[in-house]
Amino acid sequence: KVAGIGLFFAILVGFLLAVIMSQAAAVEKALFPYLVTLQAIPILAVVPLIMFWWGAGQTSRVVVCILISLFPIIVNTLFGLQSAEKDMHALFTLHNANRFVRLRKLMLPAALPAIFAGLRISAGLSVIGAIVGDFFFGKGEVGLGQLIKRFSSELQGEELLTAVILSSALGVAVFLLFTWIQNKAIGNWSDRADLIS
Repeated sequence: KVAGIGLFFAILVGFLLAVIMSQAAAVEKALFPYLVTLQAIPILAVVPLIMFWWGAGQTSRVVVCILISLFPIIVNTLFGLQSAEKDMHALFTLHNANRFVRLRKLMLPAALPAIFAGLRISAGLSVIGAIVGDFFFGKGEVGLGQLIKRFSSELQGEELLTAVILSSALGVAVFLLFTWIQNKAIGNWSDRADLIS
């Protein structure tokens, strides 16, 4: 549930930022260094800030999911939108297409494989974010993170290994789910245009 909520907001924010940056080079130039910096900061370094601002409940877990899964969506979507061929842009210019028409009919279709590549990556990362968030923010419903923390502190090796394997399996399952959705949505076209996966 937490991973799904976090992924939803990461997709919403990431897609919006990518579209804005694709339409305004000045915005991309201003924002991109900060996004790279945010991605480079270890999530453990911002855990105290997250706890200070949002407490130790479910909201903080969602914030961790968003922070972890946001960057791949932005980067893949942005690079995908920018990947449309110059000749096609020239054709749209010849027909006096406005920004919205160019975005909807040229840039978005060209970006679909890259967008799905970002979704696959971010979906798996959101599961990791949910587990990390649950590990550090213990209020609310107990999840895999709290179980891993408890089994580790109580030296329950078999239970700890089971929880770790389950966490890995969950991440792989979500990744494969989005791969299946991608194949159903755009087929083999994606094989030619994955940017980062």
